[in-house]
Order: sequence, then structure tokens, then C-alpha cells
Amino acid sequence: MEQSIRTQPPGPRRRPPAGAGEAAAVPGPATPPDARTAVPKLRLPPPLRAKLQARLRARTKGRSGPPARLTAVGTGVLALVGALAVAAVDRLLFGGLGWLFGLGYLVLCFQLAVRVRLADLPAAPISGPIAFALALLCFGPASVPGVTGQVVALASGLALRAGWLFTGTGLAVLIVAARFLAQRRIRRSRSS
Repeated sequence: MEQSIRTQPPGPRRRPPAGAGEAAAVPGPATPPDARTAVPKLRLPPPLRAKLQARLRARTKGRSGPPARLTAVGTGVLALVGALAVAAVDRLLFGGLGWLFGLGYLVLCFQLAVRVRLADLPAAPISGPIAFALALLCFGPASVPGVTGQVVALASGLALRAGWLFTGTGLAVLIVAARFLAQRRIRRSRSS
């Protein structure tokens, strides 16, 4: 003979009357409802626990780790948008590209060189001059229409502002070289 292991008759379960606890509705061990649904605590080794607590404290203080870095594409986009914005403001305020555009280009080159990722370091000194030339092409003085007129206007604009161009590009090259050498020293000290 086979014995049934069911404890309730087949069919829908009856609901307990209002005010009755959950324990009466579900047969089983008498455990409080909170204990059945509570998530067990994870026990971490002390060094790992201390490391996680230090990270949590650093994030709550407003510091969320290393600053966000730009990729090569992000560096190019930021250089182009920044150079065009500074050129537009300079043209709007002073009627042409002058010292405001040059100073804006220096600040832009500094920011690009400082914020670019280590893997994309060459992007900072390359994207700055390209953005400089495109800003000159878009906001430079009006010239003779046609391709030849645009080329002549761009060449004369680059020649007249060569000091700003070389200073900003040189600044970016120096910062990128210093970051590269510092990273190389760190890698050598870790490997030895």
C-alpha cells in the first residue's frame, strides 16, 4: 500500500481569517516571516572588509576614485567643440580671432593633455592643431570664394597665429611626454 504524503486535501487553499498570522496559512516549521526572507550576511576576511570600507568612505567624501579620462575620439571631439566655441565667442565679442582665441587654445591644449587616457596619449597633441585649423577655416576672415581662396586664407591665418599654435601644441607635447615617462617609471618600479 502506498501512503500519500500530502497534508492538505486537494483543491484551493483556504485563506486564514483576518488577523491570523502568516504561520497559520503555510504549514511548516515555526519560523518568523522575517527570518525566512532575510538575506544571509556575507562574511568577508578582515583585509578585504577593510579595503571595501575604505573605498566606501572615499566615495562618501565626494571622491569617487581617479578622474574620468578621455579616449582618443573624445579628445578629438572636445578639441573641435572647444576650439569652435572659443573662436565663435572671440568673433562675436571682438569681430575677429585674436588673443581670446589664442588663450582659449592654450587652455584647451592643457586640458586635453591632462585628461586623455594613458593609452591614447598621442591624441592630445594631434587633435589640438587640427581643431585650431578647423576653427580658423570656419571663423577666419572672409576671403575670396572658392577653394583657392579658402586655402590662402587658412595659410595666412595659420602664419599669423603660429605663436599660439606652436605654444599650445608644445605645451600638450610636454605634458603628454611627462605623463608617459612617469607611467613608465611606475611600471618599472612595480616590475623590479
